[in-house]
Amino acid sequence: MLTIGDRLPSFSLTSVVSRESGKEFATIHEKSYPGSWLVLFAWPMDFTFICPTEIAEFGKKNQDFLDRDTQLLGLSTDSHFVHLAWRNQHPDLKELPFPMLADIKRELSASLGILHKEAGVCLRATFIVDPEGVIRWVNVNDLDVGRSVPEVLRVLDALQTGELCPCNWKKGEATLSGGAS
Repeated sequence: MLTIGDRLPSFSLTSVVSRESGKEFATIHEKSYPGSWLVLFAWPMDFTFICPTEIAEFGKKNQDFLDRDTQLLGLSTDSHFVHLAWRNQHPDLKELPFPMLADIKRELSASLGILHKEAGVCLRATFIVDPEGVIRWVNVNDLDVGRSVPEVLRVLDALQTGELCPCNWKKGEATLSGGAS
């Protein structure tokens, strides 16, 4: 699995970006949002139970990420047609404000090292990538456990300070000074 200090792999994936007829799909690649931080989060499969709770929560917090110059990118190994059908069917996903990347060939998922060894689907992995394309944080949950969107925001805030941040640090609190952690 890729980790801290590794570069986000190159990718070019068809993605669902809208439900508007004729504007549903776009090609997204690793350089589609120059100068921005990226939060790339993967889920196992569309039309499941835990996944929409996470995706919807990221959608609700999208403006919080944009306020931090950060673009959300969702990812699974389902096709863009399945993503669109799920968005059209699921009330909590209809108005998602970020792209749903379709990694049907499993190229990006394999490059990231996040494919479940038995199931062959993405683990619940989250990567925070800085504007230079360097992975700065990785979190991976087992298939049965949803992630914490507030924790992703907390870590993003800490990384963006460029300073030493103690345990449980939250934006607005004092950071540490002088030396490595």
